[in-house]
Amino acid sequence: MHFGTIGAGAIGQAIAGHLVAAGHRVVLSNSRGPASLSGVVARLGPSATAGTVAEAAAADVVFLAVRWSDIPAALAELPAWNGRILVDTTNQMTGVTPADLVDLGADTGSEFVARHAPGARVVKAFNTLFVEHIAPDPRHPEGRRLLFYAGDDAAAKADFHAVADEIGFAPVDVGALRDGGRLMQVGGPLSALHALKQG
Repeated sequence: MHFGTIGAGAIGQAIAGHLVAAGHRVVLSNSRGPASLSGVVARLGPSATAGTVAEAAAADVVFLAVRWSDIPAALAELPAWNGRILVDTTNQMTGVTPADLVDLGADTGSEFVARHAPGARVVKAFNTLFVEHIAPDPRHPEGRRLLFYAGDDAAAKADFHAVADEIGFAPVDVGALRDGGRLMQVGGPLSALHALKQG
């Protein structure tokens, strides 16, 4: 399974680091182009490469890790998704205060993302964790870091679960994009819940 990131900030780099440590190849991308990521991929190691957004989006599993306002542009004019998995790590926030929460009405953030990536099998994950809880080894003496995820495609969720488990997290399926997404989005009961699973 090959992986890509659309966005290579702190969250994209943290996830890529875990995947590389597990022996996977990852193509990182951002809006500034591959040359801007030379230092990042050098630090991550030879299994990480820099590519265009289209090259990263061609991977089997793609992590969307851009600012909320950049989502439409980041997903525009990409090749057909054809059922590849898009893991949405974003939150519908334009800043860091409660006033910056974007009101989508009845929709969740990942339903918004899915509309901008037709044909992708969208899984929501990582958005409930602060980056300082994503980047370090999720395995602790007290247990493994819980990682909530949601999605509408059972096979995509099973694939994501296997990857999350492999890189050390304790994945927990919280349901469909709409119901699970509401639990996970900012203001929901799982948002910013940083907990460990014992055993």
